[in-house]
Amino acid sequence: MLRRTLFAAAIAATAALPAQAQDAAWPSRPITIMGGFPNGAGTDIYARRLAEPLSRALGVPVVVDNRSGAGGNIASEYVSKQAADGYLFMFGTAGTHAINAALYRRLPFNVINDFTPVVLLGDVPNVMIVSPEKRPNFRTCQDVMTAARARPQAISYASTGNGASTHLAGAQVAVAAHLDMLHVPYRGQPGAIASLLAGDTDVFFNQTGAAMGPIRQGQVRALAVLTRERLAALPDVPTVSEACGLPPMDTSTWYGLLAPAHLPAPIVNRMNTEVNRIISTPEFREWLIQNQAITPPAAPNTPEQFRQTLAADVARWADVVRASGATVD
Repeated sequence: MLRRTLFAAAIAATAALPAQAQDAAWPSRPITIMGGFPNGAGTDIYARRLAEPLSRALGVPVVVDNRSGAGGNIASEYVSKQAADGYLFMFGTAGTHAINAALYRRLPFNVINDFTPVVLLGDVPNVMIVSPEKRPNFRTCQDVMTAARARPQAISYASTGNGASTHLAGAQVAVAAHLDMLHVPYRGQPGAIASLLAGDTDVFFNQTGAAMGPIRQGQVRALAVLTRERLAALPDVPTVSEACGLPPMDTSTWYGLLAPAHLPAPIVNRMNTEVNRIISTPEFREWLIQNQAITPPAAPNTPEQFRQTLAADVARWADVVRASGATVD
């Protein structure tokens, strides 16, 4: 009996060795960070900036792969069904992992149970922008609201897709100001900004990460930030409350790194540690705050803290979706 017990224990220990060895050897090949939006989107800009120092820290290439469509659901579904081996992560957002849970009746994945939260990357506000060339008369938020009230459904606002934060931000402003504006969704950032610059749409409640370049190049005019306080990167741009006379509003969302469910704890903790270290450096924080108008976490955050943020945001955005009346066409 003793010999049989010892033999069984030895078999069990041997079976556990490959998994343990795999965790200890991680990473040994390239890592992919998948985004749910097109090249040039705010998520893509951040992911590529993060990938370079992360590659140096981990000693393997870190590549960014975007699979856009369905408000990020295509990428989310793909990642949710892959092996939790530490070689595929998702650059998630409050849109892909909180808003979509309220907008879509049937998602082919569970935004909480099918993912491993790894690390929170920062809060991302929205900014109201127009084209000074195509809409020279829109110099203030009040100008836009006056035009929208005079011609219901004639003033349009672009978004990066049905249910995206850029859609909900516009819907929230329209509801708060009692405006009847036309929502025009595009498949991601490039199409939405191109429509604004071409004059096909009138307003864009864009995420700051992707809007800062066009703002600083003078391609677009920033009329208001959809936050309670002014942003350090845009100190001369009033809040939506100051500019539009609306109640204080904050449509900020978050960016975060996730993985398929059941990612081994050693890998989760290593990735969390390395990413926190990178985004906490003065250089990276300066880039986030001044170049992207993104607020990085005040202190290194744990996977459990990120999980709590995710769960709370699912409930929060369900309320926002109901109040705004936003729907997926």
